[in-house]
Amino acid sequence: MLSLVSISLHTFSCLLSLYLGFRFSRLFSFSPPTSSSHLNNFPPLPLSYSPPKPLINPLTSPPRPRPISGRHVISIRPWAHPNPTETLQAHRILSAVQSEQRRRHISPRLPSPPRKFLIVTPTYSRTFQAVYLSSLAHSLLILPYPVTWIVVEPRGSRNDTSAILARFPRLHVLRLSYPGSMPNTWAQRSRVESRMRLMALREIRDQQLDGIIVFADESNVHTMELFDEAQMVNWIASASVGILAHTGILEKDIEESESTNKQSSSLGFPVIGPACNSSGHFVGWRALDTSNYTGKIANFVGEEGLVVPNQFEWAGFVMNSRLVWEKAEGRPDWVRAFSVGGSVADETEIENPLDLVKDVSFVEPLGRCGKKVLLWWVRTEARLDSKFPTRWIIDKPLQITVPAKQTPWPELPPEIVIPTNPTPTRQSLTDKQHSKTGRSSRPRHRSRGKRKRESHMNSS
Repeated sequence: MLSLVSISLHTFSCLLSLYLGFRFSRLFSFSPPTSSSHLNNFPPLPLSYSPPKPLINPLTSPPRPRPISGRHVISIRPWAHPNPTETLQAHRILSAVQSEQRRRHISPRLPSPPRKFLIVTPTYSRTFQAVYLSSLAHSLLILPYPVTWIVVEPRGSRNDTSAILARFPRLHVLRLSYPGSMPNTWAQRSRVESRMRLMALREIRDQQLDGIIVFADESNVHTMELFDEAQMVNWIASASVGILAHTGILEKDIEESESTNKQSSSLGFPVIGPACNSSGHFVGWRALDTSNYTGKIANFVGEEGLVVPNQFEWAGFVMNSRLVWEKAEGRPDWVRAFSVGGSVADETEIENPLDLVKDVSFVEPLGRCGKKVLLWWVRTEARLDSKFPTRWIIDKPLQITVPAKQTPWPELPPEIVIPTNPTPTRQSLTDKQHSKTGRSSRPRHRSRGKRKRESHMNSS
């Protein structure tokens, strides 16, 4: 009997010690030892690596507000990128990632070696020429392909264009002079720009320049994906063009007119270019519906209103330069011979690159069969009477200040005259009498006591 009791007590004490030991073990945290196999999973640090410095020193920096979102405290940095070295290192990492993605996904589809681009750009001297032409030049500089930039300009703007292009010596520029001037209406200016592009095509035909022709207008915004897909074009292709034709002044009026016509109130951005069906086959073209802009389209440059493009813009087409050669090997039968001379009558027959083909069904759609916008069309110009210099630089600062003819304030403020011995008026005496009658007795006794104390101190 005693043996059973002792065994039961021993068992109970063992179970109790096990339970208590398990409970006390949860009060402490143990970190597992790190092995060499875990360390080998991380890449080695570079030799020039330096540990990042703390963003805020709590001993020297003043206390900053710490907003609370729920149960977590949000730390506020003094500025977005405090260390320029870390910012530069982050940009290098992003550039390396983009280069690796391009090497794996884009480069295998491109021809080797890459084909040359023949960029055709009409330009002319105006206020925004330096802004637009410099922006396009920077876009061409980052292209990983050989580029020949064909710039067509009127004779009167050669000096201004030369000053802009001189800042980009790395670009191979071929300049052509157009014998004419730019008109002041948008419709006539569009026709002149078409003739300038045809002049570039004649130069490509005469010199037999080999490459891919891209009609890059200086005021448009291009994506780099457009040039990647243009490398795979056989003869002629078309891309979707987004039209930035809205202004903050007229957009409300257009939406009101649409709502009255029981149409969609959200106007969005119109797109022109190729259209495909659900199976991904080319079926037609998207055109711009100008009925929503009736009465709001600007006719003259600088006029308040919208500037809309043509039904088929040159900027939305990309084609092989052999398409315009006189004798090109392997050119298909559905391509018309480009035999335009220099007369205006022949140039009016070609309004867009679609006039160079007999069957438009052979045009290759770009950007996932036209579903992705690859460039944006925008026309924003200054007024014709704008006096700002074309290079946006004032060489000599103005030394003459011309006063205004009429100002809403006087030249000198009137002086306030304060009399030395003011004479009391009847109105002031009346106000004093009213103020005396309205006083209470308590402040009066205080003032009398104060005067007595002052007189006693003066006598002593």
